[in-house]
Amino acid sequence: MEKEDLKIVNRGLEDEMELSGYRLCRWKLVLVGLGGLCTGGFLFLLLYWMPEWCVKATCTRSAVRDAEVALLQSTVCMKPQLNFLGSLTPHIMGKYIFLSFFVLQKRYFTLHSTKYFWNDTIQNFEVLKGLEDLSMTCSSVHSKHSAGLNKNQQEYRRCFFGLNEIDVKVPSLFKLLIKEVLNPFYIFQLFSVILWCTDEYYYYAMAIVIMSVISIATSLYTIKKQYVMLHDMVAAHSTVRVTVCRGENETEEALSTDLVPGDVIVIPSNGTIMPCDAVLICGTCIVNESMLTGESVPVTKTDLPNPQQDKKGGHGDAIYSTEEHKRHTLFCGTNVIQTRYYTGEMVKAVVVQTGFSTAKGQLIRSILYPKPTDFKLYRDAYLFLLCLVAVASVVFVYSLVMKIINQVKEIIVKSLDIITITVPPALPAAMTAGIVYAQRRLRKVGIFSISPQRINICGQLNLVCFDKTGTLTEDGLDMWGIQRVEDGRFHHSEEKADDKSLFTTKFVSCMATCHSLTKIEGQLSGDPLDLKMFEATGWILVEATEEETAHHDRIELTYVKPPNQLLPPSVISPEQDMELSELYELSASYMIGIVRQFSFSSALQRMSVVVRQIGERRMDAYLKGAPEVVASLCKKETVPEDFAEVLEDYTKQGFRVIALAHRRLESKLTFHKVQNINRDQIEKNMDFLGLIIMQNKLKTETPGVLEDLRHANIRTVMVTGDNMLTAISVARDCGMIQPQDRVIIADALPPKDGQTAKINWHYADKPNGHSVDEMRIQEQYHFAMSGKSFSVIIEHFQDLLQKLVLHGTVFARMAPDQKTQLVETLESVDYFVGMCGDGANDCGALKRAHAGISLSELEASVASPFTSTTPSITCVPNLIREGRAALITSFCVFKFMALYSIIQCLSVALLYSIGSNLGDFQFLFIDLAIILLIVFTMSLNSAWKELVAQRPPSGLVSGPLLFSVLTQIFICLGFQIMAFLLIQNLDWYSKPDSGHFFFLFYNSQFLQLIMNDVNTTLFFVSSFQYLIVAIVFSKGKPFRHWRVSMVLIVLGNTVVSVFIEGGIDLFGTKCLSWLCCRQKKVPKARYMHLAQELSVDPDWPPKPKSTTEAKPTPHLDDCSYQIEAIS
Repeated sequence: MEKEDLKIVNRGLEDEMELSGYRLCRWKLVLVGLGGLCTGGFLFLLLYWMPEWCVKATCTRSAVRDAEVALLQSTVCMKPQLNFLGSLTPHIMGKYIFLSFFVLQKRYFTLHSTKYFWNDTIQNFEVLKGLEDLSMTCSSVHSKHSAGLNKNQQEYRRCFFGLNEIDVKVPSLFKLLIKEVLNPFYIFQLFSVILWCTDEYYYYAMAIVIMSVISIATSLYTIKKQYVMLHDMVAAHSTVRVTVCRGENETEEALSTDLVPGDVIVIPSNGTIMPCDAVLICGTCIVNESMLTGESVPVTKTDLPNPQQDKKGGHGDAIYSTEEHKRHTLFCGTNVIQTRYYTGEMVKAVVVQTGFSTAKGQLIRSILYPKPTDFKLYRDAYLFLLCLVAVASVVFVYSLVMKIINQVKEIIVKSLDIITITVPPALPAAMTAGIVYAQRRLRKVGIFSISPQRINICGQLNLVCFDKTGTLTEDGLDMWGIQRVEDGRFHHSEEKADDKSLFTTKFVSCMATCHSLTKIEGQLSGDPLDLKMFEATGWILVEATEEETAHHDRIELTYVKPPNQLLPPSVISPEQDMELSELYELSASYMIGIVRQFSFSSALQRMSVVVRQIGERRMDAYLKGAPEVVASLCKKETVPEDFAEVLEDYTKQGFRVIALAHRRLESKLTFHKVQNINRDQIEKNMDFLGLIIMQNKLKTETPGVLEDLRHANIRTVMVTGDNMLTAISVARDCGMIQPQDRVIIADALPPKDGQTAKINWHYADKPNGHSVDEMRIQEQYHFAMSGKSFSVIIEHFQDLLQKLVLHGTVFARMAPDQKTQLVETLESVDYFVGMCGDGANDCGALKRAHAGISLSELEASVASPFTSTTPSITCVPNLIREGRAALITSFCVFKFMALYSIIQCLSVALLYSIGSNLGDFQFLFIDLAIILLIVFTMSLNSAWKELVAQRPPSGLVSGPLLFSVLTQIFICLGFQIMAFLLIQNLDWYSKPDSGHFFFLFYNSQFLQLIMNDVNTTLFFVSSFQYLIVAIVFSKGKPFRHWRVSMVLIVLGNTVVSVFIEGGIDLFGTKCLSWLCCRQKKVPKARYMHLAQELSVDPDWPPKPKSTTEAKPTPHLDDCSYQIEAIS
């Protein structure tokens, strides 16, 4: 394939693919059709299983722009042929896609519910996602897209973007049945059943058919149920009625399915479920984003800033991005609880993305088309089956040689029968049994799985990443104290902020106003940190009603005030602003109105508000955020000289520290100017107010679980959005970093002013005499870095990246995408990575890891393979233990099934040598009564009670495992040959006549060939070999409980029974007579009874020289007589 004919689609993404073009060839189609007919349809099946072969067999290469068929191959996954199977889109068959045409002659194809359109400019296919494709600035969103679209524009765009729906199509049972039946395994079973029927093994064939039908029915039911559940979850809120703007003042009602990117919709005041991704251009919304983030905390969404309205802020006109401007974006599937709006204006939003391009659509796509799990066990399973086929081929040749003198038909049937024996039909069911039992045991301890195949992978985990807040530590933060700053110096720390002497300070005013709290149905709601901080002040939050807002033009009024018990006796000032005083009927002059909020940004690590105290004309700005960030925005003279030392002291103790700042704004700033000003104009030249110290306690079970993982040689890594030193302190407290270990912080700086990027290395604390060489020898050092440093290292220090993650333990201030990148980096050095998070901002990492464990039961958990109902990390060792047990069970079952096939194959081959074979019921008894019973009971062993340092092997193709299997094969072969030869050397043995071997089943000579001494001997020997191999391969400690007690009971029972039976034979009669106290019993037999009577008769036996005369009787039948003595 020439490189110039290849196109790269989705370059740089995880679904990057190579695309090559083909055109259908008529003569190739004719040849393939004839070949399919000549092979009885087998060629069609082969091409169905191998789509790449199908394309090359039916098409010829062409330029991509002229192609009729597109062949796509993944450049990321190891098995590209599996990537696109099972797609629900009508344009896909395997990996090759038939191109379609619009009326506009726009070439496109559909893959994984996404349309790819041909772009003549770049000479490649690309995905149209929405308005983000235009790379529009924030100001252009307001200037060019705030008016909405007319009907013609909407129809034109709908041609490209389609209907706004996340359509999860539930396939019919017939389609699912056809797809399931065409699986190569079931085709092999069909071939086997036909062969067995030809050989008149009807009962065995019928049993396999029944098993296959049950397996197919169960599989269809499970798949159908999953499709229906996903369809119902998506369809619940997929279609709603929306108000769409058509021009400046014109609106109309429409269905949400008609929306296209660029439409302007009105968000109703009573809330709604968002049917698309949209950016707010007017108004404010309170949104519950639990479906996406896992946090049920309401989030305040503000309108997108318009830099053109602020002359000084024009330089801040950034390119709009849903990720960068998520505080202004309403995402599909999230719940808008309520809206805040201004008089005469509606809350409006511009539709950015629709359908599967939305945030919810991407989540559903990741469920419909999951990334294939590339696990060594599953790759090796195919190699192992090929080895079995190779063994079968050898025996196949042997059977041909043995039967060469017989008829051709019988040669073919008997030889092919060997192949069906060697590849066990029950193998898939046997392999699934262990996983099903493990899934059931996990469910009992509160761990649920949407990807059961990953349970085996959990047994290989050797590194687990943990989120900090809510995972290692408690969800809530407790207020430990405050430390105010005055005149550039720290005061002594204070425990409470609701003291009467403090409520008039700027520090407490900042705590009471700088937050995003709101009232929903009379209850305060918002970020837990904001809530805890506000409650510590004891103040009260009051929100203005719609009528009250109408008095104040565009100003959205939210007030805070101190409680009455904190007020001095006389607080009413005669110079109050009477308008507001009369409006709220308040007599307190300490009421503060929040004029504007700049929401918290994880990128900026801060939030701020603009407020005005009642009775004053000038406004104030309050700022809170990460201490380092806040200090950098403050005047240097207001920041204490020992700021760094104090902050370091708190963070080393594991406290969460938040800094506060204040600024008195200029009097020329009016209410209207504040609404349009850029936050950069507010957040500068601040006065440093002090620190809030919050305590985040460890969960009680955290240290014990991490200790268990450490003893099991499983690395633990912390990935958090918190402060670096706080994270290091928590890592030490929980045992992730041992007290004697040293932490090296990697502080990476990007290129600046012509200088190259660099990394500054320093200790988190003093080394206390330990040299780097000593730490390298003892491996007692850890790297810690921030998210910014991690990004710089990825971009500029690729050669150091893998070395750093080898001992990287603490990753702080990590953004969600950086967590995903970290997981990918760890996997690139062949770690088996687990990720445990509470569902907040961890979805990407949870999906990317080998085993993602969500501690949240919210809807975001559908993206994680495992979900724990218990919000603690105790689920991690439980999952690893069950994974190890399931993995060992898979190995045991696979080895046992392989030996079962080989043992049976050896028996049949030996019987072939004398012209005999196993009977139909013998095959049936072995497969049903022995094999299936062993397979399903072998998987019942539960996981071992504790984690050990030893890990199970990851693949079937390994030296010890192959040596184990080969050894057992030779042992079984040796004993079967021994029994085979011994029975033929006995004097009474008669060899069956092999010349009549292929007679009809009911022919007596054929019955003689089946029912013979060798057959019976090998049948019994092989049956016991199955049991012996099952016991030998059923591994126990240290991964599974092995029922040794059951084996000992069976052996003990055997010994006792044999001993007792021998004793009874020797001493049974004497013991019984002794137990019966020597009492004479009336015998049951008549002859014994007669003998007993004669023994006491004095006239018996007759005396010598005496005669016995018969007595005459009245009846002829009377034969009585009397003995008389005659002298």
